[in-house]
Amino acid sequence: MNVLLHICCAPCAIYPVESLKKAGHKLAGFFYNPNIHPYSEYLKRRAEVEKYSKESSLNVIYGEYDLEKYFQIVAYDGKIKDRCQECWWLRLVNTAKFAKENGFEAFTTTLLASPYQDQDIIKTIGEDVAAKCELKFYFEDFRLGFKVAHDKARAAGIYCQNYCGCLFSEKERIEEKEQKKKGKIGK
Repeated sequence: MNVLLHICCAPCAIYPVESLKKAGHKLAGFFYNPNIHPYSEYLKRRAEVEKYSKESSLNVIYGEYDLEKYFQIVAYDGKIKDRCQECWWLRLVNTAKFAKENGFEAFTTTLLASPYQDQDIIKTIGEDVAAKCELKFYFEDFRLGFKVAHDKARAAGIYCQNYCGCLFSEKERIEEKEQKKKGKIGK
C-alpha cells in the first residue's frame, strides 16, 4: 500500500518508518506541525527530521508552518483534551488532503507512537478524516517501539524534545517542574 506518514518529530518517526517498510508498504513522510512553538523549536525539529530522512532514505514533504491557522483552530478554553483533539485534527486533515491530492492510498501518523497521546481519539479522528477524503487510515499501535526508537535517536545524536511542541504543553511542563521543585524544597 502507498502510505503517507505524518511525522511529528524524528524520534517518533523511527519505529513507524521501520515497521511500515518491513511490512512492505511504499512510504513517504509529511512534516506538518504548526503547533510547534517557538519557531526556533519548529526549525530544530524540522532539521532533525531532514537529517533522519536522509539517513533512513525516506522522502519527506514539508508542509506550511500555518501558525495563524493553528491558533484559529485551537481556541484554548482550559480543556486539555479539546485543544489536543483540535490540534490532532488539523494535522491529520492536512496530511489526508496532501495524501489524496498526491495519489496515496492511506495515511497514518507518528502520533500513534507516543505513549503521551490518546491513541483512541487519534484513531477516531484519523478514520473520520479518511472517510471524508475517501482514503484509508492505517492504524497500528506504534507505541510498542517508542522506547527502543528513542534510545536509537539518542544514540544517533537526534534531538529528543521534552514537550509535544505547543505553548500550552511547554507552560504545563515548566509549571509541573516548578511545583515538584517547590515540593522538594518545602520538605
